[in-house]
Amino acid sequence: MKKLQIAVVGVGHIGSQHAKHASNLGTLVAVCDIKKDRAKSIAEHYQCKAYFSLDELLTDEKNLDLIAICTPNGLHAEHSIKALKTGCNVLCEKPMATTVRDCERMIHTAEETNRRLFIVKQNRFNPPVKAVKKMIDEGKLGKILSVQVNCFWNRNREYYLGSDWRGKLAMDGGTLFTQYSHFIDLLYWFVGDVEEVEAFTENYLHKGVVEFEDTGVVVLRFTNGALGTIHFTINSFGKNMEGSITLFGEKGTVKVGGQYLNLLEYQSIDGYEITGLEPGNPPNVYGKNTGSMSNHDKVYENVIDVLVHGGSITTDLLDGLKTVQIIEKIYKAAKKG
Repeated sequence: MKKLQIAVVGVGHIGSQHAKHASNLGTLVAVCDIKKDRAKSIAEHYQCKAYFSLDELLTDEKNLDLIAICTPNGLHAEHSIKALKTGCNVLCEKPMATTVRDCERMIHTAEETNRRLFIVKQNRFNPPVKAVKKMIDEGKLGKILSVQVNCFWNRNREYYLGSDWRGKLAMDGGTLFTQYSHFIDLLYWFVGDVEEVEAFTENYLHKGVVEFEDTGVVVLRFTNGALGTIHFTINSFGKNMEGSITLFGEKGTVKVGGQYLNLLEYQSIDGYEITGLEPGNPPNVYGKNTGSMSNHDKVYENVIDVLVHGGSITTDLLDGLKTVQIIEKIYKAAKKG
């Protein structure tokens, strides 16, 4: 079977995970990072080439099948578009971009170049998340009436001070982009598009370190009539507390929780029970912090299935754009509020 020739651009915490899975499931040809020591270290570990600029990588490497973009959020659009224009397929980390306009530019470039653009949505592979999505699609919950999302994590000042881009509005985008875009994605995946938003945000404990909110409360009305709330904060004292979605339907109630949507915490469904869930992967680790479940191996398996075997893509580009569109609506409502 053909092995994809892959390069990873940006090899920080999440980029190093990409390098591992690209090496295991394909051929890792090169890594790229403006921090030379970091690029050299990863390249030595995987016995591949190290580059220190994307332009140099794109000029020298002519036989790549896939480039993974793992740079700061604010660079996703620029770097993805550059890679697509050289004829490479692209796997872009979440969020797809930090504006809807940039998402649209990425989609148009993929169409113009006839290349595939994949967006990382690894929480869709969490065993309880997959089970709930299947149940919704089969109508087991009936009409979804309302949904509650809780995002209670800890991201202290040191987390931001140790980074040259986290907390900066232009490169980070906001808490909903960097920490919680997966939760917004699953809201859209489970319930559908959002029609109306009311929101309030504040920065309580990260003034002078973060250029946006550290806490927010959001009320949503979905296009299908369902109502929803999101309570998010990075001020959970000392450690992550909870990352959960609770769905209330005509025929049942179900909650996926734990720290990072890794546990089926509650179910009461008419004539149905979710059983036999496979164990999930551990979370991604960022120094002293943990994040979403580490399912990047499954992301790469899907990319390979699509590019090599003509399989079905797990996350289409509309899903990536919709996540950003909903976050934009929330931040616009918060400013108005």
